[in-house]
Amino acid sequence: MSNDKHVHISVPADIEIVQRIERKFFILPRNLGFVRTLMNEVCRPDKQFPKGQVNSLYYDTIDLAQYMRSIDGDLRKHKVRIRWYDKIEDYEGDIPIFVELKMREGLASTKQRKRLLVPPEYLDRVSLSSGIIDGMTMARILAAFGYFPDRPLRPVVLISYWRHRFTEVTTGARVSLDYDIRSTLVVRELGYGERDLKLRGGILEIKRPSMELPPTLVRRVNLLHTEWSRYSKYGQCIETYLSHPSATARLWPSGKVVQV
Repeated sequence: MSNDKHVHISVPADIEIVQRIERKFFILPRNLGFVRTLMNEVCRPDKQFPKGQVNSLYYDTIDLAQYMRSIDGDLRKHKVRIRWYDKIEDYEGDIPIFVELKMREGLASTKQRKRLLVPPEYLDRVSLSSGIIDGMTMARILAAFGYFPDRPLRPVVLISYWRHRFTEVTTGARVSLDYDIRSTLVVRELGYGERDLKLRGGILEIKRPSMELPPTLVRRVNLLHTEWSRYSKYGQCIETYLSHPSATARLWPSGKVVQV
């Protein structure tokens, strides 16, 4: 990772910590419009950010230790990523990014994030392999989170998608629908030489302090004939790159019947 990149820490520079339980449901492509209709019946669009593009640059070790923990079903997992929103051309001047550490213990997750400002050229896709921020800055931020990786981390893959955000009216549960999930491989030696891929379907995600879903959402999820899953965008993208291009079901979650 390059050491000549400089960033401006935003004010306030406090670390934001979010704790919640996440329930994820895979949505078939043909049901994406139906999901939005169902959510609009019992949810309000998010007041501040009802819809937008989410971009995440995921970091991992050279042997993909974080990915391996994910597919092995470890109950304790960490993900390190840098996230920003919308497109570069939507901004004037420096762009806010968020260094995030997501920790999962069983079904409960905690996310810590820190806001920074970087010049637009740092987010250009041809520059991502060197990292958006320098290694020392990343190490200091992760240390402030209380996380000390035992091996060096490097940027692996950029994942971008569109997200609709809702709030369930009776409980305030946060709901999001992610779709048009695309990835750009940053580590060129991984996989079979493909750089850009698009996953099939979408993900409905419900976040609240407890496992129990609001009755309004239970009824509507049941209409979709889908099941709760541990779907990971990062895990699915890496698995897809590692699968041979001739594998017809590789753009779908493992164990799902390919349907359109």
